[in-house]
Amino acid sequence: MSENSFLFPFNHFNDFYFKASPNTFVVEEIPLYPFSNSGEHIVLKIRKKELTTWELIESLSNFLGVPKKEIGYAGLKDKHALTIQYISIPKKAEKKLHDFSHPKIKILEQTYHKNKIRIGHLKGNRFWLRFKKVLETQKSKIESLLNWIEQNGMPNYFGIQRFGITQNNYLEGKAIVEGKLKIRDRKKREFLIGAYQSYLFNEWLKERVKLSRLIEDLSIKELTTILPYNKELMKKLKKQEHFFKLLPGELYCHYPFGKIFYEELEIASKRFLERDIVPTGLLPGKRVKRTINEAQKLEAKFDNEKINEDGSRRFAWIFPKILQKKYIPQKAWYELEFVLPKGSYATILVDFLQGKKS
Repeated sequence: MSENSFLFPFNHFNDFYFKASPNTFVVEEIPLYPFSNSGEHIVLKIRKKELTTWELIESLSNFLGVPKKEIGYAGLKDKHALTIQYISIPKKAEKKLHDFSHPKIKILEQTYHKNKIRIGHLKGNRFWLRFKKVLETQKSKIESLLNWIEQNGMPNYFGIQRFGITQNNYLEGKAIVEGKLKIRDRKKREFLIGAYQSYLFNEWLKERVKLSRLIEDLSIKELTTILPYNKELMKKLKKQEHFFKLLPGELYCHYPFGKIFYEELEIASKRFLERDIVPTGLLPGKRVKRTINEAQKLEAKFDNEKINEDGSRRFAWIFPKILQKKYIPQKAWYELEFVLPKGSYATILVDFLQGKKS
């Protein structure tokens, strides 16, 4: 993925060190709802390290003799972190569960629920990160950027994890969509096409951040010479108080979760400023709503109607909740605790603080 100076709302560079490991990166799921403490499914609160969620599920499946498809989980958690997540297993496996032991897996709590945990059954995730080699200059930059994020929010890009080791697996997904590559394995095919959908979303979002920066920085007279909008619309866009500028025809979602809907521009701007709703971006595919009017004209550049998988919409902009900030000058460490909505990447917030380009 090429460098793009419009990845974030402004250009900057902050030279501190962060590498994800169980000592520097902790993530804990926040369940969507309280568990009922009764039912045919055991719900386990599990702490793991140096394992993917798939490896965790495979270990449980092999030991308990339960098919992997009967084990429920709400989301995939990073291998290079200390992660706490909720897993459901059928109650029939309870007897064997008492003997389960694994050096990288610890069962913290156990309860029951009537339903299997499903993908997306999350309010969000709580993160704790430790940055190293943070001198006073870097600390000041970090806190200045965190203040901006607390006031304005941030773009909700997909993280680099989505694009594989070489960062270009989306090209295979594109080749599958175009009929130039055939993959028999259904899960692998869906994963690669999903990477292509994510790439298109990120490219669209970069374009929207660029548009928002231009509207923030330039006069109406300058804007009318470079943007395809009439003067009246330019005035409306310039008047919007939030950094991320909304266009006529956007599709919105209640924040931090809810239904997708259209809204009149001035009303939407007020509700976005109040963090009641956020605009959404397209992951192209079947059975997904598209924007209309001016929003659609830009979105169409990053659409692909040949994609035969289901599409969806994703928050374009999010509002991280910063819980705690702590600077340890003796060790040049900066520790940060925050909450993100489900599906959002902590690594994007780190990239924002470092000024990285993708």
